[in-house]
Order: sequence, then structure tokens, then C-alpha cells
Amino acid sequence: MTDQTPPTAPETVVLDGRTFVGVSNAADGDVGADTVFAYRQEGDLVWAEYAGGSVRKGFLVGTRTGDALNFRYSHLDSAGETAGGACTSRIEVLGDGRVRLHETWAWESRPGTGRSVVEERGSRP
Repeated sequence: MTDQTPPTAPETVVLDGRTFVGVSNAADGDVGADTVFAYRQEGDLVWAEYAGGSVRKGFLVGTRTGDALNFRYSHLDSAGETAGGACTSRIEVLGDGRVRLHETWAWESRPGTGRSVVEERGSRP
């Protein structure tokens, strides 16, 4: 990237190589402040590996259109149980160039739905 100005349009943000942490979540969710997501992106393909808190290891995979993500997630929790579901996310660019994802999710492996927020760690140039 030659332009050092932080992007302001969510549609232009590349997620590849960005690290996110849980900021808020509904009571039915497993992701918390100790959960770290390592995102990758190739074109409209988006995936991440995540772990921390009550999640031992998790993966998500899906697609991106503009500022929207649509994916499935699956993880193993600290009790040794597997869980999975579907999520849609909206990308927001913060004033310092970091990215925040506003998520709406639903379990497919158990009852429960909710909203959560994950936010990029650190500061962006």
C-alpha cells in the first residue's frame, strides 16, 4: 500500500492480516475480550482462525460483498464441545483507521442468537 492515509470507506478496507478481539457479545455467545481473530482475505473470500477465552480453537469462512461479510463459524470450546453457526457482519472504519465488525449471529448447533462487536487490535498508520 503506497498511500499511508487510513481508509475511510468500509468497502475499500482489506481484512487480510488484520487481528481482531471481542469487544461485546450477547449472553448466548462464546466470544469475549480474550478471543483473538486472525483474518485473511483473497478477493471476496474471507476466513479467520480464532482462539482465546472460552474458545480453544475456531475457524470461520465466507464471502464479502462491499462492507458486508457472510460466513459460517465452527469452534471447540474449553469444555471440549463443538459449536457452530452463521454470521453476517458489517465493516466500520474507526477514526484512527482501525476496523470494527458489527456482527449478527445465530447458532446452528444449539439454541441462541445475538449481536457482537469485534475490533481491530492496535493502531493503524
